[in-house]
Amino acid sequence: MTFAATTRMLLQWCHKEALSHSALRSVLFMSLMLLVLSVSLFPGLWSIGVRLHSALTGSYVPGHHSVLLLNSPNEQAAKDIGRAIMERRLAASVNILYRTSTMYYWKGEIQDASEILMLVKTKTSRIQQVTDYVRSVHPYANPEVLSFPVEDGSLAYMKWMDEAIPDD
Repeated sequence: MTFAATTRMLLQWCHKEALSHSALRSVLFMSLMLLVLSVSLFPGLWSIGVRLHSALTGSYVPGHHSVLLLNSPNEQAAKDIGRAIMERRLAASVNILYRTSTMYYWKGEIQDASEILMLVKTKTSRIQQVTDYVRSVHPYANPEVLSFPVEDGSLAYMKWMDEAIPDD
């Protein structure tokens, strides 16, 4: 049910019960506070729900974790960015794959270069934080940050990732 539909139902109920304006305001205020509380707790509640589901069923909730691909112009930039991501506890692990060959379009022409590719393993809920951080420090004007949800994998590894990355 949408927020608008819930609000309409609440207003109809208040009108039917002939509540005073102050009582109506109180009911609406409490409803709004409940909505705000629910939305603000959602990441934490989602994380608890994922853990509970895994514990009870012994299976993984697809999409709870993601792998990000990041590019870097050189080894030192990759190490600096990777270490900073780890220090901020935004990822459980960062792999740095040295000297990949890349071709891409830039300003209408095909470019050929070597780059460093990074694989960042994180919670899906942390993607935006990783992306924002990378954009703030990366030497490229438009760094590659691509994410792929993890659909399945080792349950023990996923549990380790959850322990390595604090809840939002």
